[in-house]
Amino acid sequence: MRIENLKKSFGSVNAVNGISFSIKEGICFGLLGPNGAGKTTTIEMMEGILSPTSGKVYFRDREIDNNFKKKVGIQFQNTALPEFITVRETLKLFQALYPNPRHIDEIIEICSLSDIIDRDNQKLSGGQRQRMLLGLAIIPRPEMLFLDEPTTGLDPQSRRNFWELIRRIKAEKTTILLTTHYMDEAEVLCDQIGIIDQGQLLEIDTPETLLSNHFNGAMVKVPVGKDDYSILPDGTEIKNGFIEISTNNLDITMKSLLDTGINLEGLSIKKPNLEDLFLKLTGSSLRT
Repeated sequence: MRIENLKKSFGSVNAVNGISFSIKEGICFGLLGPNGAGKTTTIEMMEGILSPTSGKVYFRDREIDNNFKKKVGIQFQNTALPEFITVRETLKLFQALYPNPRHIDEIIEICSLSDIIDRDNQKLSGGQRQRMLLGLAIIPRPEMLFLDEPTTGLDPQSRRNFWELIRRIKAEKTTILLTTHYMDEAEVLCDQIGIIDQGQLLEIDTPETLLSNHFNGAMVKVPVGKDDYSILPDGTEIKNGFIEISTNNLDITMKSLLDTGINLEGLSIKKPNLEDLFLKLTGSSLRT
């Protein structure tokens, strides 16, 4: 899939302001951004749900049209399910909407639905509901699958179980676009990541490359009190009561800190992750 100079305005508000990028077939692409960044608007234009003010969306070098909608599966953030019917009946209902749907037994196996297949939709837990919604999304054998925050609100075990389902679908060479509020999820599942804010694309690359481009080695954080300010070297930046030092030589960094004489109690050392990168690029957390 490829988008070129995609723009969308709502009155005087430019929600998406000239975004361009491409997604290779068969990968999981993560589109990340704080609320209000233009992420959802971009995705809805890519899905063919929302018409762009200008710009184009292409799938396999052809501009998307009504035929494209037959090739995609979408798991929305919020989906109203038919009441008073079972999971099996719901799958059969949606099967009837497509010319060449997956067999129910295949959906049950891929999405691990055997334990809930005859349960009423109203009696599903959060994780069970998400598994069923994923099953609905893959009924048409999609070549492109959109997953919009599919694990929000799930407990850690349910989230990890859902990751395995996504891996199984990706193994079928299905191209996946994922949005998520969880940086560990994006780091584990995504082959490539795009970060947008204020309607513009800030960065796009593999998680590993993005981190190596912005950080050196490890991040050292030391809590400091007002009594420490007088002994800190000139130019030392303090954020939220912490010194943050990005370093590729821990020995030298630790010696420098010891030489200052500040109290190192509470010191932490960690490799930067996507959460650190997101904060650096957007100045806010993903949940803001």
